[in-house]
Amino acid sequence: MSLEVIGSGFGRTGTKSLKAALERLGYGRCHHMHEIVENPEQVVDWQRLAAGERVDWETVFAGYRSQGDWPGAHGWRELAKAFSEA
Repeated sequence: MSLEVIGSGFGRTGTKSLKAALERLGYGRCHHMHEIVENPEQVVDWQRLAAGERVDWETVFAGYRSQGDWPGAHGWRELAKAFSEA
């Protein structure tokens, strides 16, 4: 499974509504800051990105078909390259 929708909006720009809409439209769970809060083991991957290290995006977004909000918004360029069909 790979990302089909990349929502590069920052928090407080309607990203929670976008998350709800994408999930309602059938995209399954949307990766959003709430996912990091609920799954703290994901923090390691985002720390790697912040440190300039390579990140395996397929692993980071395993189980997700869409993304919106931080921290994904920080890496939107990398996501656009990794998921060019999104």
